[in-house]
Amino acid sequence: MPVTDSFITELSSRLGARLAAHQLRVTTAESCTGGGIAEAITRISGSSAWFEAGYVTYSNNQKTRQLDVPTELFALVGAVSREVVEAMVAGALPRSGADIAVAVSGIAGPDGGSAEKPVGTVWLAWRKGEQVFSERRLYAGDREAVRRQTVATALEGLLRLADGENPLQG
Repeated sequence: MPVTDSFITELSSRLGARLAAHQLRVTTAESCTGGGIAEAITRISGSSAWFEAGYVTYSNNQKTRQLDVPTELFALVGAVSREVVEAMVAGALPRSGADIAVAVSGIAGPDGGSAEKPVGTVWLAWRKGEQVFSERRLYAGDREAVRRQTVATALEGLLRLADGENPLQG
């Protein structure tokens, strides 16, 4: 089932209500979604009460400059990896002053994939305090479908994290 704009808006609305209820603020660190998660969150009126900042770090250079991702990680494991998204989320949280964070890096396509990391491969990480959760997903579809599915997964994980749950379970 394709992820629609209305579904993403509904997730964002639910997230805003949860963040407000728990008095939490969120930040995003995005690569393959190009700010799509932040855009979805800020669709909701009143989001300035719970959205702190969004980092769009498309290049490896900006991942390092804005979020302190160690440059050696890119040569060791590549930008689309557990280590990089965990470093992104670790950099975004203290810089923003938010309470919870999500980071994403992936290969949305149509090119850029490899046998090891095919198009549709996305790593996501969520963080609250010292708790870090990360997972690899493989999404089907074109570039837009991969990006929309990533945004939806990120929001769903933030919903669970805001409630004190493991964002990977659901």
